[in-house]
Amino acid sequence: MAILHGEYFLELIIIFILGLTSGSPLIKVFNLEDMELKESVILNGFSGILDDGQTGSKCDIGNSSCGFHDMKKLVLCEEELKGIGSLNTTCQLNTSLQFDNDVLITGEGNLEILSHVSVGCPFAGCLISINISGDLLLAEYASLLAGTLIVRAGNLFLQNNSFLKTTALGGAPPPQTSGTPLGVDGAGGGHGGRGACCIKSDGKDPEDTWGGDAYAWSTLTKPWSHGSRGGTTSREGEFGGGGGGRVKIIARSILNVNGSISADGGDGGLKGGGGSGGSIIIRVPKLKGTGTVSARGGKGWAGGGGGRIAISSYSREESLNIFVHGGESHGCTSNAGAAGTIFDSVLQSLIVSNNNLSTLTDTILLDFPTHPLWTNVFVKSCAKAVVPLFWSRVQVRGQFSLLYGGTLSFGLSHYPFSEFELMAEELLMSDSMIKVYGALRMSVKMLLMWNSEMQIDGGGDAMVGTSLLEASNLVVLREKSSIYSNANLGVHGQGLLKLSGSGDTIKAQRLILSLFYNINVGPGSVLQAPLEDAAKGDLAPRLNCESPSCPEELIHPPEDCSVNTSLSFTLQICRVEDITVDGLIQGSVIHVHRARTVAVNAGGLITASRLGCKGGVGKGHVENAGAGGGGGHGGQGGDGYLNGVSSRGGEVYGIADLPCELGSGSGNSTSEGTTAGGGIIVMGSMEHSLSSLNIFGYVRVDGESNHQAAGNQSATNMGGSGGGSGGSLLLFLHSLTLGNNSLVSSAGGHGGHVGGGGGGGGRIHFDWSNIPTGDEYAPLANVKGTIYTRGGMGSDGGHDGKDGTVTGKECPEGLYGIFCEECPIGTYKDTNGSDISLCQPCPPEEIPHRGTYISVRGGVTQPSCPYVCLSEKYHMPYCYTPLEELMHTFGGPWLFGLLLSGLLVLLALVLSVARMKIIGTDEFSGPVPPPHESQIDHSFPFLESLNEVMESTRTEESETHVHRMYFMGPNTFGEPWHLPHSPPHRIDSIVYEDAFNRFVDEINSLAAYQWWEGSVHSILAVLAYPFAWSWQQWRRRKKVQQLRDFVRSEYDHACLRSCRSRALYEGLKVAATPDLMVAYVDFFLGGDEKRPDLPLRLQQRFPMSIIFGGDGSYMAPYSLHSDNLLTSLLGQSVPATMWYRFIAGLNAYLRTVHRGCLRITLLPVINWLGTHANPWLSLHGIRVDLAWFQATTSGYYQLGLIVNETNEVAQPTSLPNMGGTMTIEELSNHQTVQWQGGQQYTAWSRRRIGGGIGGGIINLYTLPSLEDRKDFSFPIYLILRNARPVGHEDLVGLIISILLLGDFSLVLLTLLQFYSISLAAFLLVLFVLPLALLSPFPAGINALFSHVPRRSAGLARVYALWNVTSLANVVTALIYGCYYYQIQSSSRGPQNLHAWNFSTYVATSL
Repeated sequence: MAILHGEYFLELIIIFILGLTSGSPLIKVFNLEDMELKESVILNGFSGILDDGQTGSKCDIGNSSCGFHDMKKLVLCEEELKGIGSLNTTCQLNTSLQFDNDVLITGEGNLEILSHVSVGCPFAGCLISINISGDLLLAEYASLLAGTLIVRAGNLFLQNNSFLKTTALGGAPPPQTSGTPLGVDGAGGGHGGRGACCIKSDGKDPEDTWGGDAYAWSTLTKPWSHGSRGGTTSREGEFGGGGGGRVKIIARSILNVNGSISADGGDGGLKGGGGSGGSIIIRVPKLKGTGTVSARGGKGWAGGGGGRIAISSYSREESLNIFVHGGESHGCTSNAGAAGTIFDSVLQSLIVSNNNLSTLTDTILLDFPTHPLWTNVFVKSCAKAVVPLFWSRVQVRGQFSLLYGGTLSFGLSHYPFSEFELMAEELLMSDSMIKVYGALRMSVKMLLMWNSEMQIDGGGDAMVGTSLLEASNLVVLREKSSIYSNANLGVHGQGLLKLSGSGDTIKAQRLILSLFYNINVGPGSVLQAPLEDAAKGDLAPRLNCESPSCPEELIHPPEDCSVNTSLSFTLQICRVEDITVDGLIQGSVIHVHRARTVAVNAGGLITASRLGCKGGVGKGHVENAGAGGGGGHGGQGGDGYLNGVSSRGGEVYGIADLPCELGSGSGNSTSEGTTAGGGIIVMGSMEHSLSSLNIFGYVRVDGESNHQAAGNQSATNMGGSGGGSGGSLLLFLHSLTLGNNSLVSSAGGHGGHVGGGGGGGGRIHFDWSNIPTGDEYAPLANVKGTIYTRGGMGSDGGHDGKDGTVTGKECPEGLYGIFCEECPIGTYKDTNGSDISLCQPCPPEEIPHRGTYISVRGGVTQPSCPYVCLSEKYHMPYCYTPLEELMHTFGGPWLFGLLLSGLLVLLALVLSVARMKIIGTDEFSGPVPPPHESQIDHSFPFLESLNEVMESTRTEESETHVHRMYFMGPNTFGEPWHLPHSPPHRIDSIVYEDAFNRFVDEINSLAAYQWWEGSVHSILAVLAYPFAWSWQQWRRRKKVQQLRDFVRSEYDHACLRSCRSRALYEGLKVAATPDLMVAYVDFFLGGDEKRPDLPLRLQQRFPMSIIFGGDGSYMAPYSLHSDNLLTSLLGQSVPATMWYRFIAGLNAYLRTVHRGCLRITLLPVINWLGTHANPWLSLHGIRVDLAWFQATTSGYYQLGLIVNETNEVAQPTSLPNMGGTMTIEELSNHQTVQWQGGQQYTAWSRRRIGGGIGGGIINLYTLPSLEDRKDFSFPIYLILRNARPVGHEDLVGLIISILLLGDFSLVLLTLLQFYSISLAAFLLVLFVLPLALLSPFPAGINALFSHVPRRSAGLARVYALWNVTSLANVVTALIYGCYYYQIQSSSRGPQNLHAWNFSTYVATSL
């Protein structure tokens, strides 16, 4: 047999004795696995009633007071129970039974109470005990009713609407308890919770009035007490509801509750209070179902208190409802009975829940066990628990949770003198409240509050008034949660303290927050000490208003961070790493000690405004019948003024460099309408400074403003009080950030209406710790916000208060100002101090003009201020460019220029010698005339280097040539070549006129240029004219080639009458002069015309027109080009050698002819033709005359010659030697030199020139009337006109060599200098006129060393053109250099320049 113990040992002995007397086996011993109580007995097979000898007194089996002499016999299934079957197998009860005595049902089988069957003993205290080995089943609507129900079974099943019920059938409560209320108040009975009372006693709060008291706290883990009856409202009878009974259920495996198990108190109606709930014990491995288990208080005039339930189950479904709430009160609906208790034996957790019924009645929580500790305690659903005992400790291992309106009170409201302890892993509060009457010592790991309150009433006793809340990991307040104490409060932790948002507050008379890693005051949340009515409380902090000295603990605070009422702090944050403020921190004396960082974000506020002294050391005075003067502090308070009476403002006091005094008010603390000064905010200490203070919101210690009128009651005139002075803001810190729109203020308050004076400004001091210097320096402050210490404004004649002070710690060398900034660039500071005047200007003579002062980390501490050059391209220490350094090395720009000039001359001599050595023998290379005519070479005045004699060994057949037709126009982009319509009369017989006109249209269209070609030319003409000229020549060559290709291969020669010409494409040819200025079309016979008169002989072609090439400009001078065809034709009369010499001589004169001065420059040509050319040509029967041809609509005309035959022979002038030279003046005086055909010469001067070409003869008579227009380049031409340097060719070569080397040197020096100035300057010189400085040198070298005279002449012109362009670039560079120098000089200010600096710029610019 297993060993039995506990309350079942005596019961087992009785049953064993009865079994021996009956001779039948009564005991089956087996083990119930996993049961918490480890019971190993199931009673089986008997029934009896025990009587303890007292009339009407019943007792339970197992009670030692019960006797054995009144035992009844056992009940059987079919006999006493009227059932079917046997208790040892299965017994089914199908008939309702009612017993009048205690019943014991035992067996080894199952027991089933069928649907709608009721088995009960409906008498108070009556016992039904069921002990079976099998299952107990209550079908639907089945019931088991008694005052005490004990069920032991393998499994227990309660189907829908079935119930085990002991409601209102409880027996007598334990002795020496007061669960049943006395009197006729109709109060509710008490048990697990107190019964409610709807009648308020005199002098008592509703919380101090209750009905029946609670009892059986010590047995709540195994509750076995009856509930108490409710009170009555009449002495005529007991109208209160009965107390709840007892239920004990022990199942081996499963308890499935879909019905109900109840031990509720009975209802009392309107005449009695409700009974209190009873007791329920459930011990089962698995607890299932959707039904209810309840020990509720009964309803009545006042509700009864809830009972007690203890559950031991390892598996319990959440769908099962368990209730222990108090009963509803009809007499006071907001005060239901107090909740009972639910104890989970497996989890060791206590639950106090009132099912959301509002109540003012308490559930008593007495001594908590210490071994083992309970795990969790839950006070929820409007339950109201109280720990009434003095010096009580509430300690659990896990959570202490107050949820859904739950309330926990410590102490009694009328006796707030005790101290309480609350110890848990977590304190969780949601929509709940903790009230403490006395002091609370809380120690948890986490404190989480959601829309909850913790109110601590210190009772005004300084000995008991300090509460300490310690949460080692986390303190979070959310959704308007608050901690409030009217005494001293300390909140300690090691993790996070977070006030999440609006309405979250911690308020106390004196508040200390310490040891947290982070404190976060969210938007709308508040940390405050003291309270708004601080002056009324016994524990309100006393402000030291009459002492002008600084409290020692503000500068050197204690290290322990303890709550010390002797200190002057009202709100201290101590030993906290990081503090973030988005809400409000408010206090009279705020101290932040041993913190690392403080961040006041936008919208955050730390303030001690208006919380200083009313009165104080610098209080403003108030004269009789006058207005009050403003309080003084950092600045003097403004005087009050009313009706000629002046009230003096408060005086200045305190130390500006270490302020820690309270601001003063106006008047005194006992006067009405007085104002208060600002308080004190100290962050850091002498020993422990803040690492950083970041302010994007507000930090304020402003004085109070008064806008209400106040005055002496005995006076007839009323004056306003003065404003309070600003307080003190003392900051010990390493770094400061003031963001945009931030504010740090210690301003005075404004005076009241009618004459009040403004308060003086307060004091702000920044005490920097370990100010770094030298290379370790970093800016201490980034200030974008505002710092105020202004005085307040007076009102209606009252004077304004004076401004306060803003100071900083004395700065070391190189730094100045409040924030110890580096002295401005260009100044130095070699003493300690903060005044800006200590930063002295650096000596100007020690910096070059291109130098600029630089900032030095930590500031400049010596007069020799560091500087750098304006650009890295300048070289220290004098900030010279490389060119200037070179000049400086050779003694300055003038000496360098002299040396460079000498070097250029030497190099030019070397270059000239090299030129003569290389090309000296080829200088006059060209066709060599026969020896007997060699003198004629030297008779023509042309520059040898520009000789353009055209030699050709190729002969061209001229027998089929008919006519040469010239294009009109200068062949420019604006006026291209074009042929006139209507064929000349000489080709009328070989062309079709209509087809010829179509040919002219096509070829004119092809000769025209595209718009973009002219645009490119215009752009290049602005940027670099040599490029524009080269572009134009390239497009002209392309155009000539297009015309040739068109006539040669594309045009079908349809205008020609000759079939052979049309078939062979040989009747038309296009050609142009080498300078591409004149083009022409030659017409040839095809051979099938059968015209004996064609082709014409030379005499038949007279007069014949020959048009000059060129346009009279420098780049395209007039010249006569004689191709092979023309030479062959004229060779019929003039020898080729003579004709070549004539062309060379004429071209030498034409090269001096320039448009814009034709009347002057053509005169030598006319005289030369008359004196030299025609006399020699007349020997061969021809003569030539100068003429103009083919004027276009724009006024452009071409120059050329008219060749005609003559029968007169003139004597040539200076025939033996034509080497002499005649000047233009000599030729002008030689106008009388005429040949004999002068009359015919004059006659031809105005008629149409032969061959159908419009124009006229130009001679001495018609020359003055010749139209001539000057172009913009005419002045340049006067400089560049091509004169012959006869006898000075070597000197000219030397000059050209010097120019070449000068160009090259200029390029290098200019680019070097301007690259040193700036990259923009370099690109400007190089690309404004692209490569303008680089092109002359290669162009000049090419021209200088050219072997061919004609090529040399053309290259020489290009070289000259590039030199003109280069000159423009030089001027541009010079202007830019001067401008840059002026800009640098003006930006640098006056400098001590070296004597030759400006000339260096000028020289290097050139």
